[in-house]
Amino acid sequence: MALPIYFAPLQGYTDAVYRCAHASLFGGVTAYYTPFVRIEKGDFRRKDLRDIEPTHNAGVPTVPQVIASQPDELCRLVDKVAEYGYRRIDINLGCPFPILVRRHKGSGLLPYPDEVERLLRALEGYDGFTFSVKMRLGWESPDESLRLLPLLESAPVRQITLHARLGKQQYKGEPDREAFARFYEVCHLPLVYNGDLTTVADMAAMEQRFPRLSGLMLGRGLLATPWLAEAYANNGALPPDRYERVARLHEQVWNYYAEVSQGAHQLLARMASFWEYLLPDVDKRLRKRVLKAHSVEAYTEAVQALWLSIREYR
Repeated sequence: MALPIYFAPLQGYTDAVYRCAHASLFGGVTAYYTPFVRIEKGDFRRKDLRDIEPTHNAGVPTVPQVIASQPDELCRLVDKVAEYGYRRIDINLGCPFPILVRRHKGSGLLPYPDEVERLLRALEGYDGFTFSVKMRLGWESPDESLRLLPLLESAPVRQITLHARLGKQQYKGEPDREAFARFYEVCHLPLVYNGDLTTVADMAAMEQRFPRLSGLMLGRGLLATPWLAEAYANNGALPPDRYERVARLHEQVWNYYAEVSQGAHQLLARMASFWEYLLPDVDKRLRKRVLKAHSVEAYTEAVQALWLSIREYR
């Protein structure tokens, strides 16, 4: 039986526009996690709040994520997110970006159990909420996650998503699935695996190896292959119209950003992110044309050539 599939939060990629377009065209995703909401220079970032606005996520099962280093900061974030009607909130203990790590946020908190405990204890006063944590194996060592597990299990946390890399790896190198296995063996909370799941075979292998998993979280795998969760739910069967749906996904994202972007440069930069992981196996020359386009006209021609190539190849 297929596990629940969660779409990972990726800053700069999985905003509300993308999430809504993907949810309208592809199945198999149980919930979409938002890129983290944060406080910057003493206030909430407007773009973060716009991204979790319920009207911008209509019909999409959405789990807002927040990032903080101090208990009062975390409470401010939870209170603000709750104003939008959410009662399920994810806490980021995994972000590896150095500027945040130095502030003891994301995976920068993992070497400091006392700070993690103070942070999560602040959640005890919230009745009617479901809190989860997305974390890494550690910053320097997988032992860090094992040391944190007892306090996670005693905190008001109902699920852990564990990305099987260290923070210092960023997104490089291989996930350490042996270290994940050691955590899995002693974890009593519902546990979700995250890290380099790019095929249905990968997902099925994880399901078989770790039968007590509560789900799988995919990020770059779903950005590359938007129908991947749907194929997994259908025992590997590929949607026959998958490329047509990817073209419609592109159209929805393009139309939105063509309307709101301030000039061609901003629009093309946003669409370059859209294509960064998408369809890595298509004609590399045509894909490079899309990514290197310096005008809307060149971009449009390159995308049309790419779709034509896909249709002819199939």
